[in-house]
Amino acid sequence: MTDLPNLERFSGFADLYDAHRPSPPLRLGALLARYSGTERPEVVDVGSGTGLSSRWAAQWAAHVIGVEPNDDMRALAEQRAVPGVTYRRGVGHDTGLPDACADVVLAVQALHWMEPASTFAEVARVLRPGGVFAAVDADWPPVSGVAAAEAAWASLHGRIRVFEARAAAGLTGDALRQRIDDDDPALRDDDLHDPHRNRTMPGNLRSWSKSAHLDRMRASGHFRFARELLFDELVHGGTDLFVALMRSQGSYQGLRKLGLSDHDIGADEFEEAVRAAFAIAGEPQLSFSWRVRLGCR
Repeated sequence: MTDLPNLERFSGFADLYDAHRPSPPLRLGALLARYSGTERPEVVDVGSGTGLSSRWAAQWAAHVIGVEPNDDMRALAEQRAVPGVTYRRGVGHDTGLPDACADVVLAVQALHWMEPASTFAEVARVLRPGGVFAAVDADWPPVSGVAAAEAAWASLHGRIRVFEARAAAGLTGDALRQRIDDDDPALRDDDLHDPHRNRTMPGNLRSWSKSAHLDRMRASGHFRFARELLFDELVHGGTDLFVALMRSQGSYQGLRKLGLSDHDIGADEFEEAVRAAFAIAGEPQLSFSWRVRLGCR
Protein backbone atom coordinates (compact mmCIF):
# COMPACT_ATOMS: atom_id res chain seq x y z
CA MET A 1 0.00 0.00 0.00
CA THR A 2 2.87 2.37 0.77
CA ASP A 3 6.53 2.22 1.71
CA LEU A 4 6.78 0.95 5.28
CA PRO A 5 9.45 3.50 6.37
CA ASN A 6 7.23 6.49 5.54
CA LEU A 7 4.28 4.82 7.25
CA GLU A 8 6.15 3.89 10.42
CA ARG A 9 7.62 7.38 10.84
CA PHE A 10 4.34 8.52 12.41
CA SER A 11 3.86 5.68 14.88
CA GLY A 12 4.18 6.20 18.62
CA PHE A 13 3.30 9.87 19.12
CA ALA A 14 -0.26 10.24 17.81
CA ASP A 15 -1.53 11.77 21.09
CA LEU A 16 1.18 14.45 21.12
CA TYR A 17 0.55 15.20 17.44
CA ASP A 18 -3.20 15.48 17.84
CA ALA A 19 -3.01 17.62 20.99
CA HIS A 20 -0.77 20.34 19.57
CA ARG A 21 -0.75 20.48 15.76
CA PRO A 22 -2.69 23.39 14.21
CA SER A 23 -5.72 23.13 11.95
CA PRO A 24 -6.02 25.26 8.79
CA PRO A 25 -8.02 28.51 8.83
CA LEU A 26 -11.77 27.90 8.81
CA ARG A 27 -12.22 30.54 6.09
CA LEU A 28 -10.17 28.36 3.77
CA GLY A 29 -12.90 25.71 3.87
CA ALA A 30 -15.55 28.11 2.61
CA LEU A 31 -13.19 29.20 -0.16
CA LEU A 32 -12.51 25.61 -1.26
CA ALA A 33 -16.25 24.96 -1.36
CA ARG A 34 -16.65 28.02 -3.57
CA TYR A 35 -13.87 26.91 -5.94
CA SER A 36 -15.60 23.52 -6.22
CA GLY A 37 -18.94 25.15 -7.01
CA THR A 38 -20.61 23.23 -4.19
CA GLU A 39 -22.06 24.80 -1.06
CA ARG A 40 -21.46 21.70 1.09
CA PRO A 41 -18.89 19.56 -0.74
CA GLU A 42 -18.09 15.90 -0.41
CA VAL A 43 -14.48 15.82 0.84
CA VAL A 44 -11.72 13.21 0.76
CA ASP A 45 -8.82 13.92 3.12
CA VAL A 46 -5.72 11.94 2.11
CA GLY A 47 -3.07 11.50 4.79
CA SER A 48 -5.70 12.38 7.40
CA GLY A 49 -3.49 11.37 10.34
CA THR A 50 -5.20 11.69 13.71
CA GLY A 51 -8.23 13.29 12.09
CA LEU A 52 -7.33 16.92 12.80
CA SER A 53 -7.83 17.93 9.18
CA SER A 54 -10.92 15.75 8.75
CA ARG A 55 -12.59 17.24 11.82
CA TRP A 56 -11.71 20.69 10.51
CA ALA A 57 -13.27 19.86 7.12
CA ALA A 58 -16.43 18.54 8.80
CA GLN A 59 -17.24 22.12 9.77
CA TRP A 60 -17.85 23.08 6.12
CA ALA A 61 -18.34 19.79 4.25
CA ALA A 62 -21.37 17.57 3.71
CA HIS A 63 -19.28 14.49 4.47
CA VAL A 64 -15.57 13.74 4.91
CA ILE A 65 -13.68 10.51 4.25
CA GLY A 66 -10.29 10.45 5.94
CA VAL A 67 -7.76 8.18 4.22
CA GLU A 68 -4.80 7.24 6.44
CA PRO A 69 -2.35 4.29 6.28
CA ASN A 70 -0.85 4.61 9.77
CA ASP A 71 -2.78 2.43 12.22
CA ASP A 72 -1.79 4.47 15.32
CA MET A 73 -3.00 7.73 13.88
CA ARG A 74 -6.14 6.32 12.29
CA ALA A 75 -7.12 4.59 15.55
CA LEU A 76 -6.90 7.90 17.42
CA ALA A 77 -8.95 9.59 14.70
CA GLU A 78 -11.65 6.96 15.06
CA GLN A 79 -11.68 7.41 18.85
CA ARG A 80 -12.34 11.12 18.35
CA ALA A 81 -15.00 10.69 15.72
CA VAL A 82 -17.40 13.52 14.88
CA PRO A 83 -20.62 13.38 12.85
CA GLY A 84 -20.14 13.38 9.12
CA VAL A 85 -16.61 11.92 9.14
CA THR A 86 -15.54 8.34 8.39
CA TYR A 87 -12.07 6.87 8.10
CA ARG A 88 -10.51 4.15 5.99
CA ARG A 89 -7.09 2.65 5.47
CA GLY A 90 -5.43 3.81 2.28
CA VAL A 91 -2.76 6.02 0.76
CA GLY A 92 -2.69 8.98 -1.57
CA HIS A 93 -2.06 6.91 -4.69
CA ASP A 94 -4.49 4.12 -3.72
CA THR A 95 -7.48 5.35 -1.74
CA GLY A 96 -9.78 2.46 -2.67
CA LEU A 97 -12.57 4.98 -3.31
CA PRO A 98 -14.87 5.02 -6.36
CA ASP A 99 -14.38 7.30 -9.35
CA ALA A 100 -15.68 10.88 -9.18
CA CYS A 101 -16.83 10.66 -5.56
CA ALA A 102 -15.42 13.94 -4.22
CA ASP A 103 -15.85 17.66 -4.78
CA VAL A 104 -12.71 18.48 -2.78
CA VAL A 105 -9.61 16.39 -2.05
CA LEU A 106 -7.33 17.60 0.74
CA ALA A 107 -3.75 16.79 1.68
CA VAL A 108 -3.06 18.76 4.86
CA GLN A 109 0.63 18.75 5.81
CA ALA A 110 0.88 15.41 4.01
CA LEU A 111 1.57 15.74 0.27
CA HIS A 112 5.35 15.87 0.76
CA TRP A 113 5.19 12.22 1.92
CA MET A 114 3.36 11.05 -1.23
CA GLU A 115 4.86 10.10 -4.60
CA PRO A 116 3.55 12.97 -6.74
CA ALA A 117 2.69 11.44 -10.13
CA SER A 118 0.68 8.51 -8.82
CA THR A 119 -0.98 10.68 -6.16
CA PHE A 120 -2.12 13.31 -8.66
CA ALA A 121 -3.51 10.59 -10.91
CA GLU A 122 -5.50 9.14 -8.00
CA VAL A 123 -6.73 12.58 -6.94
CA ALA A 124 -7.92 13.27 -10.49
CA ARG A 125 -9.74 9.92 -10.58
CA VAL A 126 -11.52 10.56 -7.27
CA LEU A 127 -12.48 14.17 -8.07
CA ARG A 128 -15.65 15.03 -9.94
CA PRO A 129 -15.32 17.33 -13.00
CA GLY A 130 -14.76 20.82 -11.65
CA GLY A 131 -13.54 19.48 -8.32
CA VAL A 132 -10.66 20.94 -6.34
CA PHE A 133 -7.45 19.52 -4.89
CA ALA A 134 -5.78 21.47 -2.07
CA ALA A 135 -2.32 20.71 -0.69
CA VAL A 136 -2.29 22.64 2.59
CA ASP A 137 0.92 23.29 4.54
CA ALA A 138 1.94 25.42 7.51
CA ASP A 139 5.27 27.22 7.57
CA TRP A 140 7.49 26.28 10.52
CA PRO A 141 8.23 27.49 13.11
CA PRO A 142 5.08 29.29 14.25
CA VAL A 143 5.35 33.07 14.21
CA SER A 144 6.03 34.37 17.73
CA GLY A 145 7.39 37.90 17.31
CA VAL A 146 10.50 36.86 19.26
CA ALA A 147 13.54 36.31 17.06
CA ALA A 148 15.58 34.48 19.71
CA ALA A 149 12.92 31.80 20.10
CA GLU A 150 12.53 31.28 16.36
CA ALA A 151 16.32 31.24 15.93
CA ALA A 152 16.51 28.47 18.55
CA TRP A 153 14.01 26.46 16.49
CA ALA A 154 16.05 27.02 13.32
CA SER A 155 19.24 25.93 15.08
CA LEU A 156 17.63 22.74 16.37
CA HIS A 157 16.15 22.04 12.96
CA GLY A 158 19.66 22.16 11.49
CA ARG A 159 21.03 19.79 14.11
CA ILE A 160 18.21 17.34 13.45
CA ARG A 161 18.91 17.46 9.71
CA VAL A 162 22.57 16.61 10.31
CA PHE A 163 21.73 13.72 12.65
CA GLU A 164 19.27 12.34 10.10
CA ALA A 165 21.91 12.46 7.35
CA ARG A 166 24.46 10.76 9.58
CA ALA A 167 22.03 8.02 10.55
CA ALA A 168 21.13 7.53 6.88
CA ALA A 169 24.85 7.01 6.19
CA GLY A 170 24.93 4.26 8.81
CA LEU A 171 26.73 6.15 11.57
CA THR A 172 26.00 5.08 15.14
CA GLY A 173 27.32 5.69 18.64
CA ASP A 174 30.01 8.33 19.04
CA ALA A 175 30.24 8.85 15.28
CA LEU A 176 26.57 9.76 15.15
CA ARG A 177 26.85 12.06 18.17
CA GLN A 178 30.05 13.89 17.17
CA ARG A 179 30.17 17.68 17.19
CA ILE A 180 28.21 19.45 14.42
CA ASP A 181 30.11 22.09 12.45
CA ASP A 182 28.43 25.06 10.79
CA ASP A 183 29.71 23.91 7.39
CA ASP A 184 28.37 20.36 7.69
CA PRO A 185 27.39 19.12 4.18
CA ALA A 186 23.84 18.34 5.35
CA LEU A 187 23.28 22.07 5.99
CA ARG A 188 24.39 23.39 2.61
CA ASP A 189 20.94 23.36 0.99
CA ASP A 190 18.83 23.50 4.13
CA ASP A 191 15.71 25.64 3.93
CA LEU A 192 13.58 25.86 7.06
CA HIS A 193 10.50 26.78 5.01
CA ASP A 194 11.00 23.77 2.72
CA PRO A 195 12.74 21.22 4.95
CA HIS A 196 12.03 18.34 2.56
CA ARG A 197 14.11 19.79 -0.28
CA ASN A 198 17.01 17.39 -0.92
CA ARG A 199 16.54 15.87 2.50
CA THR A 200 18.43 12.73 3.53
CA MET A 201 16.72 10.58 6.17
CA PRO A 202 17.46 7.21 7.75
CA GLY A 203 15.55 4.01 7.08
CA ASN A 204 14.95 4.59 3.35
CA LEU A 205 12.54 7.43 4.08
CA ARG A 206 11.62 9.59 1.09
CA SER A 207 9.88 12.96 0.90
CA TRP A 208 9.28 15.60 -1.77
CA SER A 209 9.91 19.35 -1.74
CA LYS A 210 6.90 21.43 -0.69
CA SER A 211 7.96 24.42 -2.76
CA ALA A 212 7.71 22.28 -5.92
CA HIS A 213 4.12 21.12 -5.23
CA LEU A 214 2.57 23.74 -7.49
CA ASP A 215 4.92 23.16 -10.43
CA ARG A 216 4.35 19.42 -10.21
CA MET A 217 0.58 19.91 -10.10
CA ARG A 218 0.71 22.05 -13.24
CA ALA A 219 3.01 19.62 -15.02
CA SER A 220 0.81 16.63 -14.18
CA GLY A 221 -1.81 17.55 -16.76
CA HIS A 222 -4.64 16.71 -14.34
CA PHE A 223 -5.62 20.28 -13.45
CA ARG A 224 -7.01 23.02 -15.72
CA PHE A 225 -5.95 25.76 -13.29
CA ALA A 226 -3.56 25.90 -10.35
CA ARG A 227 -2.41 28.63 -8.01
CA GLU A 228 -1.09 29.29 -4.50
CA LEU A 229 -3.12 30.86 -1.70
CA LEU A 230 -1.64 32.39 1.47
CA PHE A 231 -3.21 32.69 4.92
CA ASP A 232 -2.23 33.77 8.40
CA GLU A 233 -4.01 32.31 11.43
CA LEU A 234 -3.65 32.82 15.19
CA VAL A 235 -3.45 29.75 17.42
CA HIS A 236 -4.24 29.39 21.11
CA GLY A 237 -1.15 28.76 23.20
CA GLY A 238 2.16 30.32 24.14
CA THR A 239 5.54 29.07 25.34
CA ASP A 240 4.41 25.54 26.20
CA LEU A 241 2.78 25.15 22.78
CA PHE A 242 5.89 26.41 20.98
CA VAL A 243 7.97 23.73 22.70
CA ALA A 244 5.35 21.01 22.24
CA LEU A 245 5.08 21.75 18.53
CA MET A 246 8.77 21.03 18.13
CA ARG A 247 8.39 17.73 19.98
CA SER A 248 5.49 16.79 17.69
CA GLN A 249 7.82 16.81 14.67
CA GLY A 250 8.39 13.41 13.10
CA SER A 251 12.06 14.25 12.60
CA TYR A 252 12.62 14.78 16.33
CA GLN A 253 10.60 11.69 17.20
CA GLY A 254 12.57 9.63 14.70
CA LEU A 255 15.87 10.53 16.33
CA ARG A 256 14.50 9.60 19.75
CA LYS A 257 13.54 6.20 18.33
CA LEU A 258 17.17 5.82 17.24
CA GLY A 259 18.25 6.22 20.86
CA LEU A 260 19.40 9.85 20.83
CA SER A 261 18.61 11.78 24.00
CA ASP A 262 17.27 15.31 24.24
CA HIS A 263 20.78 16.35 25.26
CA ASP A 264 22.28 14.66 22.18
CA ILE A 265 19.76 16.26 19.85
CA GLY A 266 19.89 19.67 21.51
CA ALA A 267 16.20 19.69 22.45
CA ASP A 268 16.90 20.56 26.08
CA GLU A 269 19.08 23.51 25.01
CA PHE A 270 16.32 24.57 22.60
CA GLU A 271 13.68 24.54 25.32
CA GLU A 272 15.90 26.49 27.70
CA ALA A 273 16.58 29.14 25.06
CA VAL A 274 12.89 29.42 24.13
CA ARG A 275 11.72 29.78 27.71
CA ALA A 276 14.41 32.37 28.43
CA ALA A 277 13.48 34.39 25.33
CA PHE A 278 9.78 34.42 26.14
CA ALA A 279 10.45 35.19 29.80
CA ILE A 280 12.12 38.41 28.68
CA ALA A 281 9.72 39.32 25.86
CA GLY A 282 6.52 38.09 27.48
CA GLU A 283 4.20 35.19 26.67
CA PRO A 284 3.77 35.06 22.89
CA GLN A 285 0.65 35.09 20.75
CA LEU A 286 1.50 32.46 18.16
CA SER A 287 0.30 32.28 14.59
CA PHE A 288 0.94 30.13 11.53
CA SER A 289 1.47 31.10 7.93
CA TRP A 290 -0.39 28.67 5.67
CA ARG A 291 0.35 27.91 2.02
CA VAL A 292 -2.31 26.26 -0.12
CA ARG A 293 -1.42 24.85 -3.53
CA LEU A 294 -4.74 24.62 -5.31
CA GLY A 295 -5.59 22.63 -8.42
CA CYS A 296 -8.97 22.75 -10.20
CA ARG A 297 -9.91 19.59 -12.09
